[in-house]
Amino acid sequence: MAGARPQLKRSFSIIPCFVFVESVLLGVVVLLAYRLEFTDTFPVHAQGFFCYDSTYAKPYPGPEAASRAPPALIYALVTAGPTLTILLAELARAFFPAAPSAIPAIPESTIVSGACCRFSPSLRRLVRFLGVYSFGLFTTTIFANAGQVVTGNPTPHFLSVCRPNYTALGCSPPSRDHPGPDRFVTDQGACAGSPSLVAAARRAFPCKDAALCAYAVTYTAMYVTLVFRVKGSRLVKPSLCLALLCPAFLVGVVRVAEYRNHWSDVLAGFLTGAAIATFLVTCVVHNFQSRPASVRRLPAWDDLRPAPTVDSTLEKNPRPASRMRHRQGSPHPSRRAAPAVAT
Repeated sequence: MAGARPQLKRSFSIIPCFVFVESVLLGVVVLLAYRLEFTDTFPVHAQGFFCYDSTYAKPYPGPEAASRAPPALIYALVTAGPTLTILLAELARAFFPAAPSAIPAIPESTIVSGACCRFSPSLRRLVRFLGVYSFGLFTTTIFANAGQVVTGNPTPHFLSVCRPNYTALGCSPPSRDHPGPDRFVTDQGACAGSPSLVAAARRAFPCKDAALCAYAVTYTAMYVTLVFRVKGSRLVKPSLCLALLCPAFLVGVVRVAEYRNHWSDVLAGFLTGAAIATFLVTCVVHNFQSRPASVRRLPAWDDLRPAPTVDSTLEKNPRPASRMRHRQGSPHPSRRAAPAVAT
């Protein structure tokens, strides 16, 4: 009912749980992401390379800030885009409620904690969706950085910044007799270039920018698909989702075109971000919907209903008594023994 009073529910654990559990977990995730990204707490694995390998001999494209898709722009888009979309949609949902759905759902109540704190359903939904999104964003960063640290896969421009001394390493240049690389270099001091550039050039798999874009796009597209209600047109939501997918795809193309990542790095990043977003939406926020009302199942002995009765034909058309006696074992009248005659 439109004018019904909101249901109130008292809870004294919501604020301590948010402060001492969820905030602590989010802080640990942020700290771990920072350690993997900006410190050398976890050193990058130094993977070997072949001499004169053309796969890693592309020209150096310059620092990340000089890219056509710089990290600052990507971080701003993956942070502001989904946040504004969810914020505007939840505000519209709060001020312009939709018609009740045919699927029964548990109505969310206003939680009262203490004497002054009230948490309305709209505020709880907003904090829940944005909090889970922030958690997943840093989790995606951790997964991408951990993969880069463990694998140490070189970028396409690795040899341009490594600048190995092939003569000192004993590498012979390619010739007609030996067109391909002839030696695999595993020496840790083979690179004579800048150590910071060499370390950055070893972090290619998976592509972190592609993972963040895929996570943001998948989370937002699922929110648009599952929450938005558009009447009269079936192409509005697919068009919005495709419009969200285009920037993420372009970021992957730019990373490959500028020789910053391989196609395999970009595809691995896309799969990582999309998998994390799908898991969080499906298993954590339950497809952005309230859980359906649970139906109480009765025990087996309480669910027994009286069986349907069928009128017996014996009650409508009773048989003669003689037939009943014959059915019960009495001899047939024609076969009865004759009475004994006295002699």
